[in-house]
Amino acid sequence: MSDRRVWYRSMYWRIALGYIAVLALLLIVQGGLAVWLTSRLWGRASRTPAQLAEIIAQDLSSQLAEQSGLDLNSYLRKHYGLGYQPFVVVVAGERQVFSNRPSAVPSSLGRDARHRLAGGDPDAGRIGPNGEHVHFAEYSYVMINGVRAAIVAVPRVRPPFSVGLREMAPTLGTAAVGLVAVGAALVALVIFRPTHRRLRSLEEAARALGEGRTDVRANESGGDEVSGLSATFNRMAADLHVRAAALDESDRARRQLLADVSHELMTPLAAIRGYVETLSMPEITLEKETRARYLDVARQETYKLEAIIGDLLDLARLEGGGDTLEQDEVLVDDLFRRVADRHRPELTERHVSLNSTIAPGTPRILGDADRLEQAVQNVAANAIRHTPEGGAVSLRAEPAGNFVRITVTDGGPGIAPEHLPHIFDRFYKADAARAGTRIPSGSGLGLSIVRAIVARHGGDVEASNAPEGGATFTLRLPAASGSAGDTVPRS
Repeated sequence: MSDRRVWYRSMYWRIALGYIAVLALLLIVQGGLAVWLTSRLWGRASRTPAQLAEIIAQDLSSQLAEQSGLDLNSYLRKHYGLGYQPFVVVVAGERQVFSNRPSAVPSSLGRDARHRLAGGDPDAGRIGPNGEHVHFAEYSYVMINGVRAAIVAVPRVRPPFSVGLREMAPTLGTAAVGLVAVGAALVALVIFRPTHRRLRSLEEAARALGEGRTDVRANESGGDEVSGLSATFNRMAADLHVRAAALDESDRARRQLLADVSHELMTPLAAIRGYVETLSMPEITLEKETRARYLDVARQETYKLEAIIGDLLDLARLEGGGDTLEQDEVLVDDLFRRVADRHRPELTERHVSLNSTIAPGTPRILGDADRLEQAVQNVAANAIRHTPEGGAVSLRAEPAGNFVRITVTDGGPGIAPEHLPHIFDRFYKADAARAGTRIPSGSGLGLSIVRAIVARHGGDVEASNAPEGGATFTLRLPAASGSAGDTVPRS
């Protein structure tokens, strides 16, 4: 998954946008609720204060006539609560002032209504800016059997906004708390719950990784910081998985190497011990020629043991990087000439011809001259060993892009297809893969050393069977820059 994250999927942006959306929703709902409550508080009909006072007075006239003990406060709040303008009712002979909304009426309205019920004029002396009499309320009498039993006073102006706000505050506060709770729940479900699930997935994956399970992976979906953390964790887990697999393979190879080394060293050691024990037995009388032959066999086995140990140390230095390689420009012609010079006695003895061909324009090889010679010598020795008497071995070099391709082809029976993938393994015996050969094998490390040398130079080597018969080994080695064409074609 790509590490590039979209800004709006960022966890911080989602939290910020989520809270902004909740706040906007809260304000919209609160505003609508405030408008609705205001319409209910200040009247849902188009009645004037005078009309409202007349309607209430007529209603109370009938109610008080029927029920002498009527609870006016309860009745007024029940029938004239929200939706009606606040007003007061003063009953003759009682000091209490009744109202449908006591908190919304001026404190002086009840006193003015009582004064009006007693026959006075509370608005007397109240002169407006144009000299007219100002009336602050509309009055209507509650008549019972022709007697003024009470008076209804409705203010001509609505109470201040603070009064309505005080009445709406409990409802608006309750709604706000509810909206905040709902908004918090939505934010938790929409924003934090998916993140929580992915964090739990990451936690479980980390726990499993700690228990040694390197194949676990965390959920990378989401495109936010958590997904970026999960992607980083997955890369780390994948790297650990590769390293664990490499360690397992290395451990398997190490155990196999120990087994192979033990087996390879045991053979010459057993031969040396057997001949030495035979020579040391006092009860056995050996002829001088026999004793000399036994000593020669023990000496040869000692040389073989020394060669195996030397090859093992050489291979360990190459594969472990403990050997420093020189970087020189090496002529392919020199490599082929030294191979021919070294194997000339064996070639002459077995009547095997060695043909060298260098294509025009073949550049020099960039690398360590001694190690490159060792690699070509090992491959050539393997080819000569498996070529029957009277056969031929071919060495060919040609340019291949930024590399030099060296091909070594022998005249032997070839390599069985099932053995080709293992031809460069340690202690792989070449003769076991060559049908019909009777040539004794070497230590089984020569081709492994070749592969290590070529790999240290940044090249590769492969084995195949030639169409016309015999085995072919192809080495690709880095070419020295600017050296194309300075080798002499030779065949």
